[in-house]
Amino acid sequence: MAPETCELCNNTGGTLLWQNDLCRVVAVEEPEYPGFLRVIASRHVREMTDLADGERRDLMDVVFAVESAVRETLQPDKMNLASLGNMTPHVHWHVIPRFRDDRHFPGPVWSEAKREGTPGAQRIERAALLQGAIAAKLGKR
Repeated sequence: MAPETCELCNNTGGTLLWQNDLCRVVAVEEPEYPGFLRVIASRHVREMTDLADGERRDLMDVVFAVESAVRETLQPDKMNLASLGNMTPHVHWHVIPRFRDDRHFPGPVWSEAKREGTPGAQRIERAALLQGAIAAKLGKR
């Protein structure tokens, strides 16, 4: 996939919460999963090893800071971190808070739902605080 046709090169990929020259953090518009975030490389790279060593470390520092902000803000039962890229071959990490009562738990969010349900209002309200929590963790990196 060329950068001209790459979805993540041509679109933000969600609601922008934070960015620097290396990457951006976006909220995924997934109503059943408030707090579902992505960390997306700013330039088109297919694989983590296409990044320089320092860039890889810096990108993972962002992923871990985002995970930490989500954990502190939403207090999930578990966190899922995933970098797949099969459908969109552009380096990006999914940072997904998981709760025992979510529709897919304990399976992946992409699996068949195990139950009905929607997140409670408190979880949605806490997810709205993530931008500030992420900014506090990452500052002006």
